[in-house]
Amino acid sequence: MSDIKSNKPLFTRRATLKGIGSGVGAVAATGVLPGSLGFAQAQSSEPISIGFQVHRTGIGAAYGRWYSRTTEAAVKRINDMGGINGRPVKLVAEDDGTDPKRGAEVVEKFATQYNCDVAFGTLFSHVVIGSAPRAGELKLPYFVVSEGHHVASGRLNRYTLQPGITDVKSQVKAMAPFVAENLGKKVTMIFPDFAFGHDHRDYFSAAIKAQGGEVLETIAVPPTETSFTRYFPKIPRDTEVLYHVMVGPSVLTFVKELGEFFGPSRPEIFGFIDSLEAVDIRSPGLEFLNGTYFWEGNPRHAQADQSPYDKNFRAAVGVDDRGASLSDSKDVSTYSHMFGCWETLNVIKKGMETAGYQGPADRAKLIEAVEAMTDMAHSDDHPQGAKWFDGKTHQVFGHQYISKVEDGNLVVVHTTSIEDGMYDDEVDYTTRPL
Repeated sequence: MSDIKSNKPLFTRRATLKGIGSGVGAVAATGVLPGSLGFAQAQSSEPISIGFQVHRTGIGAAYGRWYSRTTEAAVKRINDMGGINGRPVKLVAEDDGTDPKRGAEVVEKFATQYNCDVAFGTLFSHVVIGSAPRAGELKLPYFVVSEGHHVASGRLNRYTLQPGITDVKSQVKAMAPFVAENLGKKVTMIFPDFAFGHDHRDYFSAAIKAQGGEVLETIAVPPTETSFTRYFPKIPRDTEVLYHVMVGPSVLTFVKELGEFFGPSRPEIFGFIDSLEAVDIRSPGLEFLNGTYFWEGNPRHAQADQSPYDKNFRAAVGVDDRGASLSDSKDVSTYSHMFGCWETLNVIKKGMETAGYQGPADRAKLIEAVEAMTDMAHSDDHPQGAKWFDGKTHQVFGHQYISKVEDGNLVVVHTTSIEDGMYDDEVDYTTRPL
């Protein structure tokens, strides 16, 4: 990543694994070129089996629905280009109910019952934390699409990686300067009372303090809550910025009740789009959001400077310029998160091609190949933007987007650099045995 001035090395000790981002060379080595018909003869004609751990039910169901659509579209694209090492990709999907215990059971099924090559897709952080230890015990590569800092913190294991989406610590570090400089320095936070919310509490509190600000109050809300009005009186009167991030099926209720509580007089509001994922921002009762700000992992509404990669990604997953389903404009996507599935699958593909992956016996080689990755160019493989992967921490770093609500539109007003979100390593997974 040539434009990053950092103490992080641009090459790892396995830097000789060159060309990891050049999909053409890797695919050509299998005898299959993009667009060719059928699959080349590989050492094994069996499909590459990817265990897809998906939140079909529970509080993560809205995300799970769109993670499924994105994953299926990405697999179709990979197979249309000739698969991985000349072999087609097959998804084996299992619902974990957005439940940690079930998550661990699903991981075990992938490894022992279905003999999957890798496991992939988990979003909610408490499910990742409950599932990852079993993946490590089974030596099953576990690619999560979660945002939690649990991977880069060193809490998990060498078989768990997050190469397709940034984590909360990086996101809030990158955005805190904008909040402090443009909105205010006295902040009250409302967040879900589980690991993901705790990451926001801990890392934003530190990040805003580094900008000369302070968090006046932290208000934790159970993620299964259905009414929120009783929490709002806890907001101190001298709050300059209300920072909100909410998840689950009641996010629309949360935002509507927030507007009803404040009426025409409100502090500046900075939210994570999680509070409105899968919700139309023009829904009745959300008019008060006009002039407020949101973090977006990937801008839901196509911008004036839309890249061709974003345009192609929207077409592949079936969403329009406002991030809603092409077949139903009321079906709004989880656009700020679901790109991570697409990008992670492309990382798996490139890792397997670099490692010459043929089957479960090559899982360790796959881990090492992904650990050797660094720069990821903005491309059809990575439509959200360019990224840099830290093989020591198993965490990717990328751009963050801050959007302002203007007449029912999400308009990007600030894009962070990759460097803005980088932090010192807390772990070196490469020193742990495979």
